[in-house]
Amino acid sequence: MNTTNTTTRRQFQLGLLALPWALSLPAAHAHGDQHGKAASTVVKEQKPWGIAGEPGAATRTIDIRMTDDMKLSPNHLEVREGETLRLRAINKGKVMHEIVLGTGADLRAHAEMMKKHPGMEHDEPYMAHVPAGKTGDIVWTFNRPGDFEFACLIAGHFEAGMRGTIRVKPKA
Repeated sequence: MNTTNTTTRRQFQLGLLALPWALSLPAAHAHGDQHGKAASTVVKEQKPWGIAGEPGAATRTIDIRMTDDMKLSPNHLEVREGETLRLRAINKGKVMHEIVLGTGADLRAHAEMMKKHPGMEHDEPYMAHVPAGKTGDIVWTFNRPGDFEFACLIAGHFEAGMRGTIRVKPKA
């Protein structure tokens, strides 16, 4: 038996073994899809910049306008440690935009990944993907003081300057 046939047979067998596992994975949403956060349970995972908040606990709503000139307005937010906000992303443009919360390093790394994989699929409570003319909400509890960021990570938007800063001030 030649080596090529043996290798091909092994690869096929491994693929068959992996198939049940792959089929058991949950379906993900692409950036172009309308994400259904309301229909799914939000997983609350502590991040350096906070944790997903309960909609009823939001003490204020901040509208963040997104435009096709690659601007976010406002582009700086001041928050008190422990405050839960509803960040309402309003897409005033004609193309898809998003807002993603994180550390500067996390957002830069994610932006690089998005350039390599523009159709990357994901949906996290610290992200809002917003089609043209629509709105999307992030409800977030900023339970750690520090300087963080928010940005649109769709390929090219981050590099064009579509980002802002968040300063979380320690409790008084």
